[in-house]
Amino acid sequence: MLCKLSLKNIKKSIKDYAIYFFTLILGVAIFYVFNALDSQTVMMDVSSSTQEIIDLMMTMLSGVSVFVSFILGFLIIYASRFLIKRRNKEFGIYLTLGMSKRKISLILFFETLFIGIISLLVGLGLGVLLSQAMSLVVANMFEANLTKFAFVFSSSACLKTIIYFSIMYLLVMIFNTISVSKCKLIDLLNGSKTSERIKLKNPYLCIIIFIISCLVLGRAYYIVTHDFLTLQEVTDIIKPIIMGSVSTFFIFWSLSGLILRIAMSIKKFYYKGLNSFTLRQFSSKINTTVFSTTIICLMLFITICLLSSCLTMKNSMNANIKELAPVDAMFTVNMNMDKYYEKYRDYGYNDSQIKNSHYTAKEMFELFDFDITSYFKDYIEVNTYATPDLTLNHTLGSRLDSVRTQFPFLAYDTMESIMKISDYNRVAKFYGIEEYSLNNDEYMIVADFTSMVKIRNLALANNENINLFGHTLKPKYDSCQDGFLEMSSQHINTGIILVPDNIVDEEYLVQNHLIGNYKTTAKEEITKIENNINELDKESKASVYLLPSGSTKLAIKEATVGLSAMVTFIGLYLGVIFLVSSAAILGLKELSESSDNKERFRTLRKIGTDEKMINRALFRQIAIFFILPLILALIHSIFGIMFALKILEVFGTNELLPSIIATAIFLVIIYGGYLLITYSCSKNIIKERY
Repeated sequence: MLCKLSLKNIKKSIKDYAIYFFTLILGVAIFYVFNALDSQTVMMDVSSSTQEIIDLMMTMLSGVSVFVSFILGFLIIYASRFLIKRRNKEFGIYLTLGMSKRKISLILFFETLFIGIISLLVGLGLGVLLSQAMSLVVANMFEANLTKFAFVFSSSACLKTIIYFSIMYLLVMIFNTISVSKCKLIDLLNGSKTSERIKLKNPYLCIIIFIISCLVLGRAYYIVTHDFLTLQEVTDIIKPIIMGSVSTFFIFWSLSGLILRIAMSIKKFYYKGLNSFTLRQFSSKINTTVFSTTIICLMLFITICLLSSCLTMKNSMNANIKELAPVDAMFTVNMNMDKYYEKYRDYGYNDSQIKNSHYTAKEMFELFDFDITSYFKDYIEVNTYATPDLTLNHTLGSRLDSVRTQFPFLAYDTMESIMKISDYNRVAKFYGIEEYSLNNDEYMIVADFTSMVKIRNLALANNENINLFGHTLKPKYDSCQDGFLEMSSQHINTGIILVPDNIVDEEYLVQNHLIGNYKTTAKEEITKIENNINELDKESKASVYLLPSGSTKLAIKEATVGLSAMVTFIGLYLGVIFLVSSAAILGLKELSESSDNKERFRTLRKIGTDEKMINRALFRQIAIFFILPLILALIHSIFGIMFALKILEVFGTNELLPSIIATAIFLVIIYGGYLLITYSCSKNIIKERY
């Protein structure tokens, strides 16, 4: 009998609480899809290095899944709380008819069990279908061969999903049992009739707290944007986070006391249509939902920052490969290491390698009986120099003290990297980037790492001279020029000093670079060449001679794809879960409020209010609750994204706009979709039954 009653209750609730069931199914599907990625990659033809990256990605996603399970568990328990509240009168009638609390608990137990089974089955089915589409996304991202593509079901992901959600539903059952055991008959029967008392807060106190909160929030914004480089310790980053979170809470607290006051002072607006009803409904609930509104606002903020930053990083890294890895390979060898013996010894090089560090990269390969140039259709060799007489201390000149005060953590004693202007121009021509010219008494700096560019520009704008190899040089430009030497997927060039050829002392040669393009364009053949180079490190000569380190387009591309994939999937996983959770909590809360307010809407009908006005008032009430936390979250996100972009500036930020557009689409579809579904279900709840 109890099972039959539970099934009837579920059938009756599906229409009114479609959001609850939809969220459960969506949660199961998302959980399965991201945990089934390893099964999708099994059928792909990828290299061993790419497979290692995929394995690392899956390990990270497994850890993220634990965190996601806590979020979904909280969401399910939170949703159950509102569902039970809506059914207070039903439970009161059961108790009046003589049913014990134990049997009511059993009804809830069976309902949760049936809901769990239904949501798991439907969610897993949806997840299996979506995972096939996800496999195409993964294959495209890793540029894998899909000739082995087949329909795949991940038993491990399925088992993990069942275990995690079973634990969540078990917690819900325990929560429901405790909730029912604490219920009193009088409260259950009259719960829907009790109205939350509107307490009008002191407007002056609200204004003061609002202003103080805005000032504290502004200070937090300033710290994460303008004082970014001073955030070196974890505690330094936690401080603005706490300031922002607390300020958000008090902004909502003060607004809950100000909105109704301000509206009431504008008589024409307040008494127009059902505005007074809508605003008082809003104010009667916002007082007790300040904390939950704060949590939702912060979750939306995290969602927007995660999606925007992760997508920007992915797009920028992919775009950077063409710009920052313009040739096939670059091999670098340290030279004259015995000149700075202890420094290189600390880096892990042995005495023999340091002693024998007088060979160029090409010569060093020949010592290993490997003619690297035979694989190149074209190549160049260039050198870089360094001297303790030219460090960051010297290039900053008179601006050193002010820069050191602002950025105390920089390594000011590090020797600057120096290149002949002719060598750099050979590289620039080979890379297809801008070439430069210098007079005999001039120098310039090429760099692309934004933070260091800003610091160096302080000295260049001050026209700081440098003394190098017995010559005094003045800056040709008042700012750094764009350029780089080392290939990468990131903007990592903190500065290369370009000087006239005739002043360079060859005694201070520290690195030789061999840069070239392979004769072949076939990935398999290039992989074979680079594997052969890696095998040289296993020879006995490697302990005597220092093998050149390589930076190749293929290796950079594979590493970039792997990192961008990890960032994208983790960002999407967390972003979508946070977004769904925020929207679902708001939706369920509004459905519960609509259920409580049925009598109030019925009263409006009795006094002659037409259905169109009632529906408009309902929509406005729901829209305010959805939009209010979103507005502050968007403001937070402006500064949050600025902070994230400073961390990710090495990847570039040229792809920010497409990422923001994609994030906006996610918000409109999911968050806006939940708003419309909530309105539709709420309208059904308050509808007059004839």
